[in-house]
Amino acid sequence: MDTMMDASWEIRRYTPDKSHDWNRFVDASRNGTFLFKRGYMDYHADRFRDCSWMAYRNGKLRAVIPANLTDAGVLQSHGGLTYGGWVMPKGHLDGSDLLEIFTEALETWRRHGVKEVDYKAVPAIYSAVPAEEDRYALFRLGAVMTGCGLSIAVNLDNGVQFNEMQRRHLRSAASYDWTISEEENAGQFMKLLESCLAERHNATPVHTADELQLLRDRFPRNIRIFVLRMKDEEAPDAGVCVYDTGTVAHAQYIATTPRGRELNLLTPLFHKLMSDTFATRRWFDFGISTEDNGRILNEGLLRQKFSYGGGGVIYPRYRIEI
Repeated sequence: MDTMMDASWEIRRYTPDKSHDWNRFVDASRNGTFLFKRGYMDYHADRFRDCSWMAYRNGKLRAVIPANLTDAGVLQSHGGLTYGGWVMPKGHLDGSDLLEIFTEALETWRRHGVKEVDYKAVPAIYSAVPAEEDRYALFRLGAVMTGCGLSIAVNLDNGVQFNEMQRRHLRSAASYDWTISEEENAGQFMKLLESCLAERHNATPVHTADELQLLRDRFPRNIRIFVLRMKDEEAPDAGVCVYDTGTVAHAQYIATTPRGRELNLLTPLFHKLMSDTFATRRWFDFGISTEDNGRILNEGLLRQKFSYGGGGVIYPRYRIEI
């Protein structure tokens, strides 16, 4: 087993026999989400060579970091996830502790041939309690910010706060005969999404239909699919795949048909999700409106998301050379 001991910290590389300990720690953490559970991370193990680590003190697990290692010797946290970084317990670990852990980990990684760390911090809204000790450690360790995605999130504690344009869209949409339903099968939603992305962005989804179905079946409480259909029609005109962490309901995928866009059918769908389905969550996160690690801002998309009543949240990314 890969270990290093100094000042009572022990940094061990994750191995599959530790999956139970890992998952249990993530469940009890202050800033972990289901994306860090092994059942989610390991679905794309064929594309990302796992190189996750666990930090112990006096034999007790105190922090974990989901990561993979590239052929170029870059430790990514995590290349297959929207965000990563150190996952910390709810108590008994402060900024001084995390600085020690990070320092020990860097030395361990250097000894194992890692040349650089690509670190995607967990956005602040995903933490049950403040958990930005890693940003301080990154500063102390000379990290450079290499990316800054910009998202829009709505504080659901304040209720739905659509702007006047979206309120008009909501009133207009009420005149059409539609229904909203939750889907157990990802098939029709993925057809809608694939068509929408191809038409509007000449792009394809990150997940295939089979992958999304696999993940939804593994995490039915966390990955939920909602669609809006016009009366007596089978194919949906609008749909959203929501990743629900318990604190944040995140719109992982959003899709519409041309008619859905013309009739602004996302507005009643989002209103239903924010005012009813996920009303007890603290945040509704619409996701980033940026490309190329934040260097390109889609201003139209950002303003559309902003019109639902939210404000800016960053998805930061850092590099440390070892």
